[in-house]
This record gives sequence, structure tokens and C-alpha cells, in this order.
Amino acid sequence: MSTMRKRFYTVAGRAVESDSRTALVLADIGVAELPHHPRVFNLGIREQLTIGVAAGLALEGLRPIVHSYTPFLVERPYEQIKLDLGHQDLGAVLVSTGASYDSARSGRTHQAPEDVAALGALPGWTIHVPGHPDEVERMLRAALGGDDRVYIRLSEETNASAVDGDGLVVVRRGSDAAPLVVAVGPALDETVAATRELDATVAYLATVRPFDRAGLRTALRGTDVALVEPYLAGTSSAEVAAALVDRPHRLLALGVPNAEFRRYGSPAEHRAAHGLDAAGIRASLDAWLNSYTRVDRVPTLPPYPLRA
Repeated sequence: MSTMRKRFYTVAGRAVESDSRTALVLADIGVAELPHHPRVFNLGIREQLTIGVAAGLALEGLRPIVHSYTPFLVERPYEQIKLDLGHQDLGAVLVSTGASYDSARSGRTHQAPEDVAALGALPGWTIHVPGHPDEVERMLRAALGGDDRVYIRLSEETNASAVDGDGLVVVRRGSDAAPLVVAVGPALDETVAATRELDATVAYLATVRPFDRAGLRTALRGTDVALVEPYLAGTSSAEVAAALVDRPHRLLALGVPNAEFRRYGSPAEHRAAHGLDAAGIRASLDAWLNSYTRVDRVPTLPPYPLRA
């Protein structure tokens, strides 16, 4: 099966050759995978400049795609993303690779589990977290047809098959009282394995901004929601709270912990260390579902002292 990154290069390369509006801005990555073309700009490791150039291309009516590793695409040029694109209300398609820990062997410089939270703090962004190369192609083609600001987060982790449909898609239905477990992007297969022997409704979400609040409300029949995100834990907790503001609910937010993990290693080793493999997800779910506390007695408060 083609990787997400390979599929991106294929679709983007064809787009720049067939659509006079498409331009590619690179930071010395993927150059050998893409055609030599007047609208393919390799600026070297000048990530802040890539965003400024993309803004200029957008001002000229082009649809720029900017591509680099996640921390160099989102974190390093964050001010330019905020000002050159957002404040000027200019559109671009940012496509990252490396995800949270795909490049863990290169150390912390190449890891960015904070990216979705950072871009989600800026208004007007559509954020896609695909779980399969087919989803990457569909999302990229749709993004190239628009003029808005879109972020597509590629990963080396891939689900076995693509999920059809937009928004929150229920892939397995449990009982009415069962918890709703929402898996984002490439976290789906591990989540399905973790809940195989559990009464749970499992749903899939690949577009996290705007968050499908209506879909969440429809899918949830009980009170318990577990969110499995392959980046910073709790990134979409506020979205769940806003969707269910008028309904009693409990939320378990799983993801990469907000802590320094000073280790190299493989992506699979990092996934397990963060509790995002099937065993870790199941252990967290079991502990959470068994955490209801019984209140046998409500304490009596002392009488409020009255003033004379």
C-alpha cells in the first residue's frame, strides 16, 4: 500500500502540472519526488520564508501548497502563519509529514504533537488528520479547489482501510449505555483492537476543525465519551465540552501527554510509551470505566453563622 506521503507527492505533482493555479512551496524536502516545474519553489531550510512566499502567491491568485516536517511547518513559522496568512485572510494548504513521533529517531527536533492545538488556536483553519492514503487524496483534491486555509497532517501510521464519509462516522455501534470512543485519524485501528471485547460505540473522525459537534451529539446515547487523538492529549476536549454543554457527560482524553519524553526509538515504541497502542488504550478505558465512585452519604455542612 502507498504511504500517505507518497500519495501526497503523486497528487500534488499531477496538480501542479495540470492546474495553472496550483503552486508548491518546499523547504528542501520532497524535491526529488516532485516534478521540475516553474511553480515548484524549493526555498531550502527557510521555513518562515515558505509561508511568506505562499502568502505572496495567494495574493497573485495562486493556490499554494507548503510542505515540510511538522515542527518546521507549524511551530517554526507560527508567527508568519498567524500574520501573513491569517491576519491578511489569505488561503494556503499546509501539508506536514512526521506527525507526532514518526521521526522519533531524529529526536525532539522532529516531533510536534502540539501542532493541531497550535493551529486550532488560530481562526479560520480547516484541519484534517487522515488515517489512510485514500483520505489524503480526497482531502488534498478538495483543498485545492478552495481558497481557505487548510492543514493536512500526514503520518507514517496508517489504518488498514479508508473510512468513507465526512465528519464523525460511527464504525461500530454498542448498546445505548455504552461509551462512545472517538478515534482520530491513524488511531482508529488501535482503538478498534482495544475495544474488540468491550461494549462500546466506536466512531472515526478525520477532520478535527471544524469539529463535528452535531455528529458527536447524534452518536452519543449515554454519558461517557473517550477521545483518542494521535497528538497532544486534550486537544479537542473543549470541542467535546462545547458540543455537550447542555448534556451530562464524562470525558476521557487520550493522546500524547503534555510532558517531555526524552527518548529516541521507533514510532511503535513511542506509541506504546504514550499509551496509544491497543493495550494502552484498553488499560486506560478499563481504569476510567471502573472509576465511578459511590457516594453513600452526603456530608452535612455546618450552619452558616448569622450576624447579630
